[in-house]
Amino acid sequence: MRIARFVDQAEPTYGIVEGPADADPAELSITALQGDPFFHGIQPTGTTHRLEDVRLVAPIIPRSKIVGVGRNWADHAKELGNEVPASPQFFLKPNTAVVGPNEPVTLPSWSDEVSYEAELAVVIGTICKDVPVSRVDDVVFGYTVGNDLTARDAQRTDLQWARAKGFDGACPLGPWIETELDVEPTGGLRITSRLDGETRQDGTTADMVFGVRELVAAASEMFTLLPGDVILTGTPGGVGTVQEGQRVEAEVEGIGVLATVFRR
Repeated sequence: MRIARFVDQAEPTYGIVEGPADADPAELSITALQGDPFFHGIQPTGTTHRLEDVRLVAPIIPRSKIVGVGRNWADHAKELGNEVPASPQFFLKPNTAVVGPNEPVTLPSWSDEVSYEAELAVVIGTICKDVPVSRVDDVVFGYTVGNDLTARDAQRTDLQWARAKGFDGACPLGPWIETELDVEPTGGLRITSRLDGETRQDGTTADMVFGVRELVAAASEMFTLLPGDVILTGTPGGVGTVQEGQRVEAEVEGIGVLATVFRR
């Protein structure tokens, strides 16, 4: 099931995206839900729109936090001159960093080196702490696509990553949350990014240093996780910088494409 947030003429509303996964967007529809599915369950209303007639916004604005994972792919760690960590390395992004699909991101005036990172993002569905790996699926609401934008120049000079990873717009999410996804199939899920149509990243979750369920379990040891919290699971090698006017498409197999444009 694909859960999205959309704007028609009023406040953002949750909805179920309906239609074949490989269908053209013009063939898809969205049925509005009653209330917040994180707290009221999935309650469809009788209101349905064509997907192309509404504007999708970020499928979730975390009430609490976005947990990022650093250096979780060996090739990405290597390209930045880092060693692979012996345990998951976490950082936090504020919820003000979140933007939705096709929403423009204003590049920060203090950085000349903002980089894209296509990632699989986990959306937590229930309050939880110290979750064993065997129970991770019980606390996950679903999965979406993330783009962990990073100001590399600030990342190199600052003692902490708050500025480099947390500026406004630094966490595009979307286009929706897929609630039924095998995140660790044989061979892994393919994760790619394209800059102005040219493929820059191409890897699978099988290349992760720590698997998705391991990361959720480890994050829950560090922090109490709340409904709507998001965990970014790391990125393949091939990251690069973006300039004003460029477009990045981050794609995760089984979910969809998250497009982001940039401006000054």
